[in-house]
Amino acid sequence: MDGFGATRTARRLRAELRQRGLARVPRGPRPSTAANAPGLTARQLEVLALLADGLSDAEIGARLSLSARTVGHHVSALLVKLAVPNRGQAAAVARRQGLVPPA
Repeated sequence: MDGFGATRTARRLRAELRQRGLARVPRGPRPSTAANAPGLTARQLEVLALLADGLSDAEIGARLSLSARTVGHHVSALLVKLAVPNRGQAAAVARRQGLVPPA
C-alpha cells in the first residue's frame, strides 16, 4: 500500500494488525525513505552517490566502512528500485531525478 501511495490506509492497517496481536508488523518506510520517488534508504543514497562517481564495490565499502559484499547487496537493491539493469544506468537515472549531484 505504501508503494501505491496509500500511506494513510497502510498506517491504519498496520495499527489494526498490531491491535489484533500480530507481533511482527512492518512499521513502513521512514520519512527519509519515503521522501524520494524510488524509496531509497539513506544508506542506499550514499552508495548511489559513490556509484555515480564511478567507484567499485570495494572502494565504496572502504569509504563507508562496509564489506564489498554488503555494498553489492545495496547496489542490487538500487538497480531494482531504480528499475535499471546496470550501474551506469543507475547513475544516469539518479542524476536525472536529482538523487545525486550532476557530474
